[in-house]
Amino acid sequence: MASLINIGMSGLGAAQSGLYTLGNNIANADVESYSRQQNVQQTKGSQQYGSVFIGSGTTLADVRRVYNAFLENQLRSTNSLSTDASTYLSQITPLDSALSSSDTGVTAALQSFYTAMQDAAAKPSEDASRQLLLTSAQTVAKRFNALSSQLTQQNTTLNGNMEALATKVNDLTKSIADLNDQISRVSSVSGAPNDLLDKRDGAVRELTGLIGADVVEREGNYDVYLKNGQALVLGKTTQTLEVAPGQSDPTRMSLMLNRGSTKMDITSSTTGGELGGLLRYRKETLDPALNELGRVALVVSDAINSQLSQGIDNNGDFGATLFGDINSAKAKAERSIASSGNDKNSGNLDVTIKDTGKLSTSDYQVTFTSETGYSVRKLPDGTAMGSFDLNDDPPAVIEGFSLSLNGNAVKAGDSFKITPTRNAAANIESVLTDPKRLALSSPLTATNGSGNQGTGQIGQPTLVSELDIYDAAQRSGLQAGIKYSTPVKLVFGDDTSSPQAYKMYDAQGTAIGSGSIVPGQSNKLQLNVPMVDASGNPIMDGATQQTFSFEMTITGAPKNGDNYTVALTGAGSTDNRNAQAVLDLQTRQTVGLGADGKGISITDAYAKLVSNVGGKAAQASMDSDATTALHQSATDSRNSVSGVSIDEETGNLIKFQQYYTASSQIIKAAQETFATLINSL
Repeated sequence: MASLINIGMSGLGAAQSGLYTLGNNIANADVESYSRQQNVQQTKGSQQYGSVFIGSGTTLADVRRVYNAFLENQLRSTNSLSTDASTYLSQITPLDSALSSSDTGVTAALQSFYTAMQDAAAKPSEDASRQLLLTSAQTVAKRFNALSSQLTQQNTTLNGNMEALATKVNDLTKSIADLNDQISRVSSVSGAPNDLLDKRDGAVRELTGLIGADVVEREGNYDVYLKNGQALVLGKTTQTLEVAPGQSDPTRMSLMLNRGSTKMDITSSTTGGELGGLLRYRKETLDPALNELGRVALVVSDAINSQLSQGIDNNGDFGATLFGDINSAKAKAERSIASSGNDKNSGNLDVTIKDTGKLSTSDYQVTFTSETGYSVRKLPDGTAMGSFDLNDDPPAVIEGFSLSLNGNAVKAGDSFKITPTRNAAANIESVLTDPKRLALSSPLTATNGSGNQGTGQIGQPTLVSELDIYDAAQRSGLQAGIKYSTPVKLVFGDDTSSPQAYKMYDAQGTAIGSGSIVPGQSNKLQLNVPMVDASGNPIMDGATQQTFSFEMTITGAPKNGDNYTVALTGAGSTDNRNAQAVLDLQTRQTVGLGADGKGISITDAYAKLVSNVGGKAAQASMDSDATTALHQSATDSRNSVSGVSIDEETGNLIKFQQYYTASSQIIKAAQETFATLINSL
């Protein structure tokens, strides 16, 4: 009878341990990393009674952790993808809204500017419309400034987030290494420590939400590797992440793997998790958008300034610039970033924009092979742009910009990151404050002679020689030459011959040119005028007298002696041809000009930026939805195996209660049988 009691007692113990396990499952049902546990029972050894063996009860063999390694690995992978996509989406959404919104974007501001220019062109001598134009220009500049500030702030925030996330990664890798150590020590003497195993899986899962990683199980330990193959955890040892200013660009933080004696830059190879999403956003969207925005700002400044400089203002002077100088000393210096590995005594580079139409949205890596010789690579693809020398005369123009030395000489091996457009949107400003200085009139005006008898008609002249707003000497010389070399007069000869001859005279009546037209047709003339200074002396370039050129058309048939005068446009003119030329910039191809001279307009360039970011935002939203669904599916699959079902545990609870009751009845039966035997004696 003693064996019957033992059998009952073993049943009670098994039922009780089952209730303990069930209770633990129910208590941890909401713990994310917890894996459901099951009791594993086995029979005790049988005892021989004569020629048969009778069982002696049950015993608890193990408390098993219900776990599927494949499903857990799938959960880690989808977690990494999901957090990467959601992080990218959270970054690009505000940028997309800012660029496309009429309240914060540039499109509406540019449209308002051109509307104000139309009003000014309709009333070129009115100060009120001119003042409105200046206000609209200020709005355009401020929109560029605000967008640039937002993008720059995003980069600053991104840098700070990288540091915080790297710290979390290091804490988790240390925790995983510590758990590896504890699990190894416990497993060697006491079996599988389920709670520690769950904690380790939870830590690894959290780690993959921060950075993409793979897990390899080795002798009970988890070795954790980055996607580039570098180890974060090897058994009980770890390698830590650090965030440091980039060697080629200190404004962009780099992710470094500290391997003890060396540090490795893993920025470009990091994928997955929040860190992967942040770095992907910076590389694929933030930096290209900032460069594209800067390129549009440069073209807006340069194209409008260049056109206004070709005209005459309300005071009768040549045009002033509306926006600031794109090649100011500050702007040129900011476009070059010296590598942290350069010789400490080396100087920096100045980057001068030569042709805004040829600018790309890329950055460039310049590496010096000698004190003056350098090679250029286009970033990020590394396309070689050629080898050049600082002593080249004229300086080499590389996709719209040239380089010159700023400060001390550089050393062979020094390198610089060139960012021609990055800071332009932040630097654009409206500098003109006097509305009378807006040059809305064309510089030259043609008039018919009062005594003309023929049917000849003259079109208004267009100045062919352009004033270079970035070359003070050229601008000053050309402006003075035009001012003191006009008016000029065209006098036509015998109208009975075809072609009909004409002569051009300066203000003193001296013949300075001649030509002919075909009467009755439209004749396009390009005329060269020798330039003189205020004293009437020739303006010389070496041994050659300098000239300026203009074009105009002659139609009809002038009579013998008919004349036409071309003079500098006077103050207060109602001529609006230069304002119309500025309006033409809405559709003129001025951005991204190729070798064939074809490109896109300012409006289309900004629309392209908005479209690119909008397309990426839409794709990011779809990616986030898809990866979230995958992660949820992986979570459901894992929980279907390892998760705690309250309904199932409730059913098992009743089952073990019944087991407990039944085992108690066995003991009671043994007790009653023993009592009967005693009483019978």
